[in-house]
Amino acid sequence: MGLFDRVLGLQTTTQAAFSPAEAYAAITLAAIASDGYLADEEVEGFITNLNRMQLFKSYSGDVMRRMIDKLFGIMKRDGVEALFSLAKASLPHEMAPSAFAVAADLILADGVVTAEEQNFLNQLYGALELSEDVAVKIIEVMMLKNRT
Repeated sequence: MGLFDRVLGLQTTTQAAFSPAEAYAAITLAAIASDGYLADEEVEGFITNLNRMQLFKSYSGDVMRRMIDKLFGIMKRDGVEALFSLAKASLPHEMAPSAFAVAADLILADGVVTAEEQNFLNQLYGALELSEDVAVKIIEVMMLKNRT
């Protein structure tokens, strides 16, 4: 490990915790990025979902843009896994079912679920400490919602 690796590695591990709203948004962003590709439609769906939520009603356009820029910056610099780790550590437990539902909805919206996306949802329900029954019910509902 080089000197810069040690210094830069130290900087990324000292990242501050997210607010509950940032954690929620980060989980949904990690969901759409879990297949390694961010389609324009996925990003639009991500932003639309956040804008419709009560959690973000008080956010001005500028505040929302700064939050999204922050999350994209972390994802670009440190990767989806780092973004996801910070988010799951910061998300209040009572928000977990909703975050899982929106993540599943965004993943299922295009009608194609990749192996990476399936793995992400499996990892997510475990990380959020949801029961398998709850996770399955949410996925079933989201599959019905996204049928064409």
